[in-house]
Amino acid sequence: MPITTSPDPVPHVLQWLPPDDPQRAALHNEVHARPSARIRLPALIVYVAVLNEGISREAECAHLNRLPGQAELTPDHLQDNFLHLRLEGLTVKWERHSEFTRYSMVQPLPEHALLGASEPDLLRSLAVPAQWLAQIPGRTVAAVQLAMVNAPLNDAPALMTQALTWLGGRTVVASLMGSNVAHVTGQGNVPANRHGYDHPMGHSWALTQFRLQDDGFERMLVIAPEGTSQTRAGRIAARLLELETYRLMALRGLPVAKALGPMLAQAESDLVRITGQLENKSASDQELLDTLVSLAASVERATAENSYRFAATQAYYALVNQRINELREKAIPGTQTIGEFMQRRLSPAMATVAATDQRLASLSERVARTSDLLRTRVDIATEVQNQQLLEKLTRGQELQLRLQSTVEGLSIAAISYYVISLLLYGGKALKAAGLPINPEMAAGALVPVVLWAVWRTTRRIHARLHVGH
Repeated sequence: MPITTSPDPVPHVLQWLPPDDPQRAALHNEVHARPSARIRLPALIVYVAVLNEGISREAECAHLNRLPGQAELTPDHLQDNFLHLRLEGLTVKWERHSEFTRYSMVQPLPEHALLGASEPDLLRSLAVPAQWLAQIPGRTVAAVQLAMVNAPLNDAPALMTQALTWLGGRTVVASLMGSNVAHVTGQGNVPANRHGYDHPMGHSWALTQFRLQDDGFERMLVIAPEGTSQTRAGRIAARLLELETYRLMALRGLPVAKALGPMLAQAESDLVRITGQLENKSASDQELLDTLVSLAASVERATAENSYRFAATQAYYALVNQRINELREKAIPGTQTIGEFMQRRLSPAMATVAATDQRLASLSERVARTSDLLRTRVDIATEVQNQQLLEKLTRGQELQLRLQSTVEGLSIAAISYYVISLLLYGGKALKAAGLPINPEMAAGALVPVVLWAVWRTTRRIHARLHVGH
């Protein structure tokens, strides 16, 4: 009968790939680590960013535990540096970054704060207690009250009047966002109305004063037409709040740059003086070395203390420019755009920071070059001293050889004298024994032979010593 075989069991999950790298899942999901919020208009966003140096996740978790219904929250929930909490009538978003932590409270905008109100009090209707806000662990670096309202954008002058009233009637910075046209001019291919405003080509307005209010917050107002999606509203809010946070973080390098100015000026003056002394040979090498080492240590310490701050400033400034580009602004007549305001106010500060960073790096390189020059001078002086020492040693060896030759000559004479004396005594002994010999004559006749024999023996000893070496 035929033999049948049962098929191999099929595994529940087929392994189509090699084993995962341990970081693959975390790196892959990083793009989803901080999803944009979904905001239903009209909405109020109270945003606080605090420096988190010395603040642990445990401390931040303990503060979040004080929110209603969050007593079971643990530090493990904060390991991904992002947390979205839904409370009654309120959502709270917590985000931790390398230098700061952000808290965003989103709730419906109260009726008394809708468009048409005059400088409404936004904090009195906040769903979280004022004490909870004040006790957020850290030091405040940014605080913004962002109101997002619905209104048609087609009547720009009337809308601007309402917005100015809402913001207190002071000068504002405003942009029509989401546009592909650079400016609103009332000219060109875009039809203009009788007020000189173009028909809106963007999706919303953003207005602010970039000023701190008496309550410590900045105020921003976003006006978007009915039908604006919740995801778009979330992206708008995120860009504006990140823009302001990164602007302030970038500016943290400016006080550092200003504080370094006098130190850099003094260090540059000292380096010029040291270089002049090195050129004119008006100071000893040891004195120059001590001064230069002290200067190099001062410059390197300044570099070590501030290089991170300067690099962070450049990184934050790049993020500011990126967020400005994402706004896709179009100017509203009579106001500066947010991007124009930022660049005119921020660019000089960033140029100062960049110049100070470059100045510090250049000073470090110049100190290093001066050190190389001094080292070269010391090396040359050392070589000259070594050469002089070798010359002295050579002359000493020559004198030693001459002295040695003299001593050898005297030694040959002395040895020969003793040998001849011994022969003389031997001859006298033979004469006394009765042999017919004249000791003095025999000794005198043997003097040349003895001298030659002693000299020859000395030469053989020298030859053997040279062969041994």
